[in-house]
Amino acid sequence: MSEGLPVVCFGEILWDFLPRGLFPGGAPFNVAYHLHCLGVRAHLVSRVGRDLLGAELRRRLQAWHLETDGVGRDPQRPTGYVTATLGRSGDAHYQITRHVAWDHIVAGRDQLRVAARAKALVFGSLAQRAAANRAALARLLDALPSGAERVFDVNLRPPHDDLGRVEKLARRATLLKLNAGEAARLAGQKPAAGREAAHARALAARTGCRTVCVSAGARGAGILHRGAWHWVAGRRTAVRDTIGAGDAFLAGLLAGLLLHRESPVAALRRACRLGEYVAARDGATPPYACDKRGLPVAPP
Repeated sequence: MSEGLPVVCFGEILWDFLPRGLFPGGAPFNVAYHLHCLGVRAHLVSRVGRDLLGAELRRRLQAWHLETDGVGRDPQRPTGYVTATLGRSGDAHYQITRHVAWDHIVAGRDQLRVAARAKALVFGSLAQRAAANRAALARLLDALPSGAERVFDVNLRPPHDDLGRVEKLARRATLLKLNAGEAARLAGQKPAAGREAAHARALAARTGCRTVCVSAGARGAGILHRGAWHWVAGRRTAVRDTIGAGDAFLAGLLAGLLLHRESPVAALRRACRLGEYVAARDGATPPYACDKRGLPVAPP
């Protein structure tokens, strides 16, 4: 288990039903998994059902030596799952089940105690579809130390894409991460290659967020930090599927910033390489180790 102050990851844990099999998923869980692989202590706050799918998710977490204290078990609602179909380029389209365990995450005394000494809290937009989760997240945000990073990972999945709610949450974030299409939409503009910096600046001005990171798939990614824009080009990758690549990207960025104390552009470079690594493999959580540079290496 990774040591040090934790990064709390709040939101959904579920099963991805893919053409090639069933894989653990959910953006906050994926981020927690990759942070753990990268040597950052991750504490997932989520919820599963008291069913076979939920028991297997908890068993996987324990096998990976991930903390399970924050993953509650719902006696009434089932474990969530997503049915994903893949396009020719490996891009995914999702059908997300409703009224499941992760719609009712509890932020109790134990979770708030962890948040009170966390160095960051990662949260996404999908879990905010439920009022119970919005209340739980607000409690966790209030419990954070004043210097902790508040990392908002935007995932606009229709019909769970309330832009007013997303912008309100962005105002509580110190780091906003989203893809190019999402950045354009939130900025009220049309997506266009090469406009990522303008969209990031517009969002920073509207929300007061000091760091805005925009990923653009195979083209690369950019980061706006305290007014300075940096861009890292993507590398050619034989994509298996894109599921979880953006979550791995975010984990790489946070590992660079929080663990390795890198500059924003160096952390961004690390994030791009990890996202590409995951896109070249099945599912969101492929096994890997890290070399001396903290970069992923496939197991033998």
